[in-house]
Amino acid sequence: MKQYKSFSEIEFDLKRLNLERQIAFEELKGIKGEYAESLKPANWLQTAFKYVFKIGSLMLVKKAVT
Repeated sequence: MKQYKSFSEIEFDLKRLNLERQIAFEELKGIKGEYAESLKPANWLQTAFKYVFKIGSLMLVKKAVT
């Protein structure tokens, strides 16, 4: 446990901890936004089309080779 020698040290640490808390909160808001964006149906469709295109291309190449 830290021992303080003056009130100015306490105030300094309280301000620093408050700023750290605010930074962590803003980072969480950013992560929440990214998470919400990744769950949108448009992103799911884009991913699905990408995989369908890959599989279709592979099947086309396979048929062309045989």
